[in-house]
Amino acid sequence: MDDSYVDDSLTAAEQAFRETRGQTVETGLDVEDEATIQLRKACRLLTAARTLRERNGYYTVVIEASFVAVERSIQAFLLERGYAEARDPRYGHTKAYERAAEVNLFSREFADRLAEHWAQNRAAVYYRDAPASSKQATTMLSFAEDVHQYILDFASLSSDCCCE
Repeated sequence: MDDSYVDDSLTAAEQAFRETRGQTVETGLDVEDEATIQLRKACRLLTAARTLRERNGYYTVVIEASFVAVERSIQAFLLERGYAEARDPRYGHTKAYERAAEVNLFSREFADRLAEHWAQNRAAVYYRDAPASSKQATTMLSFAEDVHQYILDFASLSSDCCCE
């Protein structure tokens, strides 16, 4: 790919991330509060997953977005309550589950089930060890929406939500 159009494309992408002055940013995510950013990222992921699910396909992407929306929702709670720092969400998908159990958002058993579900099913679908199905996409999206709503209710974060 060196010295080809792909190399030029990588250069353009690198430059777009370095030179951000004057770029239009995503509406709703232009806030300073890290908890609100994570919560609204979950909202956007859920909206995107719903849109793709309604197109009657894209099951793998719906499942992936749903898993990430669960993580972002939990991270928003942890950040809002001071149980995590802004840099914490960057390391490890299941660490948020562990921390949420430690601070009693849910039980250790629930955290373990969630981590196991992520390890067994998200990875299998993502790496195509198992094909994604309509039912998996629908139930995973529903679960992600339920987690999101639970956290909104539990932490009184509804005013920061931007779900459609």
